[in-house]
Amino acid sequence: RCGFLGLLHMEIVRERLEREFDLTLISTAPNVVYQVTMEDGPVLTVTNPSDWPGSKIADVREPIVKAMVIAPSEYIGAIMELCQSRRGSLLGMDYLSESRVELRYTLPLGEIIFDFFDSLKSRTRGYASLDYEPAGEAVADLVKVDILLQGEPVDAFSSIVHKDKAYAYGTAMTAKLRKLIPRQQFEVPIQAAIGSRVIARENIRAIRKDVLAKCYGGDITRKRKLLEKQKEGKRRMKTIGRVEVPQEAFIAALSTSDTDAR
Repeated sequence: RCGFLGLLHMEIVRERLEREFDLTLISTAPNVVYQVTMEDGPVLTVTNPSDWPGSKIADVREPIVKAMVIAPSEYIGAIMELCQSRRGSLLGMDYLSESRVELRYTLPLGEIIFDFFDSLKSRTRGYASLDYEPAGEAVADLVKVDILLQGEPVDAFSSIVHKDKAYAYGTAMTAKLRKLIPRQQFEVPIQAAIGSRVIARENIRAIRKDVLAKCYGGDITRKRKLLEKQKEGKRRMKTIGRVEVPQEAFIAALSTSDTDAR
């Protein structure tokens, strides 16, 4: 496991590792370290969504940071909207001059390590600068959202998100994966779930052969028999078939941003 300075840096390193060392790599969203306190007392350190305990969680603590943003004063509204959407709390605001302003926020580290700086730069036309430092931990209402293909969870798409954002994350990921995963000979359900509760679902329709092409006219019972035979074959294939997720789907899902959602 290793981290990168951005998507471009990640793609260059991944391409070289695949080309020079013939490795098969999976790219996932970056994670922070969570402290999970169980109801019966022990405290677990979670660094990966796959290590998230299933139930009996008393509370979850996540790392937070003190962030300082310096930007032209005309972008105050856009910056405040972005920080509040990332669960930020305003600490103070000072005008450094007539045209420059300094905003101080406390933000969860998990909200700024992925796509925050890109969004900040795009909203301020590249004029904003960001600096932050660790500020301890805080209790948060976090849940693990699993992405399931044919009922099987795919760990690379699982994520730990705030409870208020779980539905939005689930619908965005299922909609994006429906476009990225190629169609199969059978229908593939894509589900987002919190524990055993499904919060979003999309279906990839099956590739269907026209079995009635040779039946020009004739008795309707013959056509029904062919359709039922095809239906039974699709049902049997669905029970034994496997879905291969292309590497492009991991990269494209990783680059999901607020602008794509809008």
